[in-house]
Amino acid sequence: MAVRMNVIRRAQDLPREELFMPGHGLCAGCTASTIVRHLLKIAGKNTIVVNATGCVEVSTTMYPYTSWKVPWIHVAFENAAAVASGVEAAIKSLKRKGIIDPNKEIKVIVLAGDGGTYDIGFQALSGMLERGHKIMYVLYDNEAYMNTGIQRSGSTPPHAWTTTTPIGRVMRGKPQPKKPIGEIVAAHRIPYVATTNVAHFIDMDNKFIKGLEAEGPSFIHVLQPCTAGWKFDPRLGIKLARLATQTAMWINWEIDHGEFRVTVRVPKRKHVKHYLKPQGRFKGLTDDEIEEIQKIVDTEVERINKMVGEEVIGPVVE
Repeated sequence: MAVRMNVIRRAQDLPREELFMPGHGLCAGCTASTIVRHLLKIAGKNTIVVNATGCVEVSTTMYPYTSWKVPWIHVAFENAAAVASGVEAAIKSLKRKGIIDPNKEIKVIVLAGDGGTYDIGFQALSGMLERGHKIMYVLYDNEAYMNTGIQRSGSTPPHAWTTTTPIGRVMRGKPQPKKPIGEIVAAHRIPYVATTNVAHFIDMDNKFIKGLEAEGPSFIHVLQPCTAGWKFDPRLGIKLARLATQTAMWINWEIDHGEFRVTVRVPKRKHVKHYLKPQGRFKGLTDDEIEEIQKIVDTEVERINKMVGEEVIGPVVE
């Protein structure tokens, strides 16, 4: 039988064992390594990770080395969820045959970026969710195809610069809004869906716990500031992640068996300019364009507060 994991209340509650090792090739200041390190501390040794092509994949397994101390499988952009489904089904079969101890808990986790989730891998993801496989899917969201040259994805926010959505006289960054992938996933009526943020690691870690303990599929969406694609000083990754929450450009919420709640409240909100201006991908935006982004955020905050039935995200206070 599975042993229930303890709630994380402080950093000291995290397991000491390291299952994600140093020496990888991720960029200086990349917050993906922090996400993966915490993920494996929570999941533990009896874990199989299926990793879609992306920054984490290419940077942590440079032949003949690896940073992973758990079984790890690299698959293509489009099929991580399908491969994980096969792994989970195989474990069930081996347990029925007595080849694996039926009481042994083996966790199956998909790790993929926004390109492999929002876009190329969505069909396989939807199928995995519909079939009900007990898999936790972790999306590390750096809001573009960073590994292949910083092209826009369905996750890229409006007015953000990418190599395929430049900010110039004609095009003013990406014209479309960010796709609400968490709510699209939640429409599959799976047990647990959450958004979280590497700056709020207690919130993140406890959502990993809930996702792993769910009786079916779970989906954890983590914001992952990218120093190369977002064009910021490598020292500012966690600060920017925190500003994303403080400005409500990113809201930490969860849907636990159909119950929606905001897990990190922001009583006094900062203007989005505090989040946008340190990032080179928003350099060149006019004050009017920044205010346009602010209005988009204001509308979303109003919607979230109505869903919760109280003001969990407060007004803008300069």
